[in-house]
Formats: sequence, C-alpha cells, structure tokens
Amino acid sequence: MKIILTQEVSGLGTPGDIVEVKNGYGRNYLLPQGFAIAWTKGAEKQVTLIKRARSAREIRDLGHANEVKAQLAGLKVNLKARAGDGGRLFGSVTPAEIVDAVKAAGGPVLDRRRLELPGHIKSLGSHPVRVKLHPEVTATFDLNVVQG
Repeated sequence: MKIILTQEVSGLGTPGDIVEVKNGYGRNYLLPQGFAIAWTKGAEKQVTLIKRARSAREIRDLGHANEVKAQLAGLKVNLKARAGDGGRLFGSVTPAEIVDAVKAAGGPVLDRRRLELPGHIKSLGSHPVRVKLHPEVTATFDLNVVQG
C-alpha cells in the first residue's frame, strides 16, 4: 500500500515522504491516527506543500544541527510550574511547555515532537531533556523545574 506521511513516524520517514507499507499497518494504524494519507496523483501534488512547510522549520543540515546543539548546551532553561508541599507537580510538564521555556530563555525554536523526555516530569528539580536535531545529532540540556 502506498501512502504519503503527514507526520514523522520513527523508522518510516518524515512528513511528505511517499512510502510503501503493508496493507494492515497503513489501513489500521497510520491512516486512522492521521499519520498518513492514501496515495493518489492529486495527493502527491500536496507533497510539495508539506515539504515546503517542513523545510521552513527543519534543521537544514549537519552543520546547522551542530550550531543549535552548541546553543542548547550553553542554555539555562527554567520552567515555572505549580507544585504541592512535597515538590510534586499538579499534573506534569508537557513538551510544548518545554519548547516555550527554551524560547523564553533565548534558545532556538524547537519542534516539540523531537523532544525525548526521560519519562513524565512530575517533580521539581533538574531533569535532562534530549532533542533529536538531526539523524546524527542529539543535543541534551537540563530543564530546571521551579515552584511557580
């Protein structure tokens, strides 16, 4: 089955890629979840629009990924969150909140889907956050969650 990816799928491709998958995987998972659309000649024309949008927010090449990694390494990211007496948060920290905190700290604009969290962040303190910038470059920075 030929499909066009609309979101990044690990091990399969990035938005705008035309890939061949098994019928069940495409029909039962990728299409209902909104990760892909069925391939047609008309839909293939939409691929150019998807790729153009992706290139606007994507890390351009390996050199640019290393520059962003250097920016993140020297960054001190603080995130204010509501917490109880024991330091346990009311809820948890979301990737969108982390991206906003990085931007507020003067860092680069990141894609929240590229963040790799060590699990759910539900307590105050310092937590390591990994960002997959490029297939060969992964940056790590410390997120300091403070009472807010």
